[in-house]
Amino acid sequence: MFVSGILLMGGIGQRFGGAIPKQFMHLAGKPVFWHTLETFVHSHLFQEIILVCPEKWQRDIEQHVPEKVRCIVGGPTRQASSRLGIAACSPSSDIVVLHDAVRPFVSQHILYENIIAAERYGAVDTCIPTTDTIVKGSDSIEEIPERTLLYRGQTPQSFQKTLIEKAHAATTKTNATDDCQLVHDMGHPVHISLGSEENIKITTEFDLLHAEQIFRLQAQKAPLSNTSIKNKVIAITGGTGGLGRAIETLLEEEGVRTLLLSPSSSHYPVDLTCAREVEMLAATLPPLDGLINCVGYLQKASLHELSQSVIEKTIAVNLTAVINACKYLPIAAGGHIINVASSSYTRGRKETSVYSATKAAVVNFTQALSEERPDLSINALVPPRMNTEMRRVNFPHESEASLLDPLIAAQEIVALLKSSITGSICEVPHAHGHAQAGHLRI
Repeated sequence: MFVSGILLMGGIGQRFGGAIPKQFMHLAGKPVFWHTLETFVHSHLFQEIILVCPEKWQRDIEQHVPEKVRCIVGGPTRQASSRLGIAACSPSSDIVVLHDAVRPFVSQHILYENIIAAERYGAVDTCIPTTDTIVKGSDSIEEIPERTLLYRGQTPQSFQKTLIEKAHAATTKTNATDDCQLVHDMGHPVHISLGSEENIKITTEFDLLHAEQIFRLQAQKAPLSNTSIKNKVIAITGGTGGLGRAIETLLEEEGVRTLLLSPSSSHYPVDLTCAREVEMLAATLPPLDGLINCVGYLQKASLHELSQSVIEKTIAVNLTAVINACKYLPIAAGGHIINVASSSYTRGRKETSVYSATKAAVVNFTQALSEERPDLSINALVPPRMNTEMRRVNFPHESEASLLDPLIAAQEIVALLKSSITGSICEVPHAHGHAQAGHLRI
C-alpha cells in the first residue's frame, strides 16, 4: 500500500488566543506540530507526509521539514484544508490518514491500527468511550443518551483515497469539521478504532498545560540515553555545597573536567551576582559543554522578619546569579544548561516566600531560555527536600530520613547530561527517603 499522511495545521488559533497559532506554541522546547510530525516520520508507515499550513508560515516551515514532507497552503475552513491535502496526495496513494497537527501524543500504534482498518473497512474514525454522562438539550434536558453507546471523536481519521475523494465531491456542506461525517452522509459505514485519553487536541491555554503534564509522564516512562560525556568540560555554580560536591564527584568519575564557580572557589572565584565579574571570568574560560547552576541561599523567616539585605541577597543568589551565568558563560552549541530549582516553585511556602518566588522564577526563566536557544538542551531540575547543610540549618528538626540524598539528585543531573531533552521541568522522585536514581519525572 501507498499511505499518505496529512497533518492539518491551517488554523489561526482563535480559541487559543494570542498572536501565535496553537500549533506553533512550544511544548517541551519544540512547536506543538513538530512533535506530531516526528511521530509520523519515525513511524515509517507513510510514503509521503503533507503539512497543510497557514500561508504566512509556509516558507519558514519548508526550510526545516524532512525531505519526504511537503507543505501546502490550507483553505479558509477545515473542510477546505482537508480537501486540499487530499488533492495534493500522490496519484499512487491508496490510503490517506488525516490528523490534527495539534494532537501531538498520537501513538504509532494508533496510526498502524488506522491504516489496517482503513484498508479493510474503507473509512475509520479514532474514538474513545465517554466517561461523562452526555446531556442533550438547550435550556432544559431533552434526552440523556445511553453512555455506553457514546464515544468522543479524535483523529486520525483514515480512508481509502478514492472513497474520501468521492465524499468531498458529493457533499453540499462547506464547513464540515469532520471528514468521517462526509463519508457517513453518503451512507458508507465508518469503523471505530480505539484512541487514547492522552491523544488530546490542544485548543486552549489549559490544553497546553495539560499537554506539558502528559509529556512529562511519557518521558518518565522512556529510558534516557546513555551517551558518553567523557572529556566534556562542565561548569558548576555553587559547587562547594552538598549538591555541588556530589555533582562534581560523579562527573569526575565519568571523566568530565569540572570547573567550580563560586566566591570561595580556589581556581575560579567569582561573585555570580555581579554581571561584570561573570563576564570577565567568561573571557578566560574554554568553551563549555555544560553549565549546572545549583547556587542557593535561604534564610527561613516570615517576610516582615527578613531584613532588606537578606531579601536582596536571596534574589541575587537564587535568580540573578543563574541569569548571569546563562547569559555570559560560553556554552558550546549542543551543550547543556541545567538550572536547579525547588519543589517550592509550584506553591509558595510559609517563611520561605522570597526563596520560593525565586525558584518559581528560575523555572519560568529556564523554559523561556530553552525556546530562545534551540541549539542547547536547557532544563530545570526540581529535587524534593534534600539533606544539605542549608536545609539542616533552616529546618533543624527535620528527620534526615525524610530528606533526599544529594547523590540521587546528582545522578539525575548526570542522566540529563546524557540525554537530548530540552525545555522540561525534571522532577526527582523521592519516596520516604529511599529514592532510586534513573527515574526522572519530566
